[in-house]
Amino acid sequence: MHEEDLRAALASDLDGTFERLVLAYQGRLYAFALRLTGRREDAEEIAQDAFVRAYRALAAYPAERIACLALRAWLFQITVNVARNRRRKPGINTVSLDGDGSEAVFAEPEDDERTRPEALAERGETARTLAAELAALPDRYRAAVVLRHVEGLGYAELAGVLGQPVGTVKANVHRGVLLLRKALAPRMETSETLAEVR
Repeated sequence: MHEEDLRAALASDLDGTFERLVLAYQGRLYAFALRLTGRREDAEEIAQDAFVRAYRALAAYPAERIACLALRAWLFQITVNVARNRRRKPGINTVSLDGDGSEAVFAEPEDDERTRPEALAERGETARTLAAELAALPDRYRAAVVLRHVEGLGYAELAGVLGQPVGTVKANVHRGVLLLRKALAPRMETSETLAEVR
């Protein structure tokens, strides 16, 4: 269902259509929250709380306002706010008993170098490294980089989601990417050296 159709359906029948909204955006909000927090448990709670807040807001909005909402940007904005509010509250630090939280990758052996165990392990390690460096970015850069480069929001949408001027958003995306490159540079040089040795 296109966003335009979803907005119209929400405006006319919120209770009957809200599940469609959740199904359409739950994966994106969870992934976004996971990139913001780095923890599955927190990401699940943030995404759930964002949908609860979205439902309450939609229930209070007139149909005309719902029909004009930019749903994707609005939901990301709610998610950012929920994540910020959770960081402000003191909480109990917990440790996962499942290890480092990475997913095991199982693949059928093929004659394709990209699917060989070494290549899969290397890509998994690269993804974990990038996720760790992304999680280590200061909040203002992390949210901007994820929304721009992972979720594909334009700068104007990003400015609305983060409540900042477009120039500030562009600067934060740029600085965040530079910090990521700087943090990943030594690892990339090591990987290239190892590849040359092999």
